[in-house]
Amino acid sequence: MDQYIIYLGFFIAAYAVIANDVIQTLGTFIASNSGVKWWLLWAFAGSILTLTLVYGWYVNVGDVSYGRLSGIPLPDSMPWWYLLAPISLLVITRFGIPVSTTFMILSVFSSGQLIEKMILKSVLGYSLAFVSAFVLYLLITKKFESPASIRLMDKKKQRPYWLVAQWFSTGFLWSQWLIQDFANIYVFLPRSLSVYELIVSLGLILLIMAYIFNVKGGKIQGIVNQKSNTQHIRSATIIDACYGLLLLFFTTINTIPMSTTWTFIGILAGREIAISYRLNRDELNKTYRIIVKDFAKVNIGLFVSILIAYLIQFLKA
Repeated sequence: MDQYIIYLGFFIAAYAVIANDVIQTLGTFIASNSGVKWWLLWAFAGSILTLTLVYGWYVNVGDVSYGRLSGIPLPDSMPWWYLLAPISLLVITRFGIPVSTTFMILSVFSSGQLIEKMILKSVLGYSLAFVSAFVLYLLITKKFESPASIRLMDKKKQRPYWLVAQWFSTGFLWSQWLIQDFANIYVFLPRSLSVYELIVSLGLILLIMAYIFNVKGGKIQGIVNQKSNTQHIRSATIIDACYGLLLLFFTTINTIPMSTTWTFIGILAGREIAISYRLNRDELNKTYRIIVKDFAKVNIGLFVSILIAYLIQFLKA
């Protein structure tokens, strides 16, 4: 029975994590390349995923989580209630609510001390992302995000340069996000994968990604689409580059898992406030409401994950 729970848990977690978190890394990429065939975007993202996964598996002797599951051992027994976390995440994803997949999935496998460390690192991620994006966009908004600069950017001579830059920044960001979030996807599987387990799991993830690209990100993509200029290639490139650099920074600090969702929401929040402040201060109140709404959504995941973690501890007793 445990084997069925392990495989089913991996499948549900893989779909829910990728579907819920795709807006963080590929949302602006999908939005700004809406005219490109979905399978080309999928092939690009899938190639980077394959390289990142296989490289991590090779250099870490079968550990595709890049050490982020080293403090979270696989339970000796895995009853049905371990599926509560990925199923809850799947339901929330279907409603288009972006939540922290790290808290939703990993908290049920983690000790209370590790959960506290994950929360502290995630709060730091949100704070640093918010401040960094706010300061950056205070400096560059009038040059890169104003209506006049957007119209100038739309001239054909300038498009190819930013198109190449965006694909590079997306590839960099996607690889950094995968290093952080492979732990959420693979927590149900052994900490050291065999070649067979690696190939089968990779194939399944690529199929899930193909579906998500085919539906252009699903409902959660709306979180990105409603933000200023995110369909614009240059704007998407800057967002992706900022996010990727922040994730690289947190990757070098330690291997404690963190909520990449909180970092992403922090970037969007700081960016939106800076743009509204520089270009249209009359819209600040509206911007504040959107930011509070987004932040409330990601906290749903924290609340539900902690609730499920306590429920599982109760069922264990």
